Amino acid sequence: MAGNDFSVQATAIDGLLVVDRLLKGDERGYLSRVFSDDAFAAMGWSAPIVQINHTLTKAAGTVRGLHFQYPPHAEDKFVSCMAGAVFDVAIDLRCGSPTFLQWHGQLLSAENHLSLLIPKGFAHGFQTLTPNCEMMYLHSHRYVAEGEGALHPLDPRIGIAWPEQITMLSERDRAHQFIDEGYPGLYL
Repeated sequence: MAGNDFSVQATAIDGLLVVDRLLKGDERGYLSRVFSDDAFAAMGWSAPIVQINHTLTKAAGTVRGLHFQYPPHAEDKFVSCMAGAVFDVAIDLRCGSPTFLQWHGQLLSAENHLSLLIPKGFAHGFQTLTPNCEMMYLHSHRYVAEGEGALHPLDPRIGIAWPEQITMLSERDRAHQFIDEGYPGLYL
């Protein structure tokens, strides 16, 4: 699927895809396509890209997330690691989904050229495995502050197995509450 620019693998969570950005190279180096409208449409991306974010996380072991946008601001994300390596996590928050509150973790790195295509209705975060990690995010919806939601990255109900000891977590991410038994998820 997705032509000769991308190779796509489904995960155990419906709609969440691991995308290999295939390299075209020679002795000079390589080209790796990050976006193609027809390939993304074939992968289920249904909206234009309206925002692209680039982050730098300096310290290994840092956790960022788990963030999402409430409807009507829910967004598809295409997440890539452009420098370093991260353990990238997406959690299914879709109300009624058979994989509700299940998570998928994926090693994304500058070396493996993998990305995650994360559909609407998922929380997202990552842990840096090396110093100076740079991430690039393509978004189908602009960030709306009043539409932002988050889960605590250490919530035992979700039970993410972070691969390294957490060395840094922002005060903001540390302040997120754990979800309770009646957490409804997102209605999309």
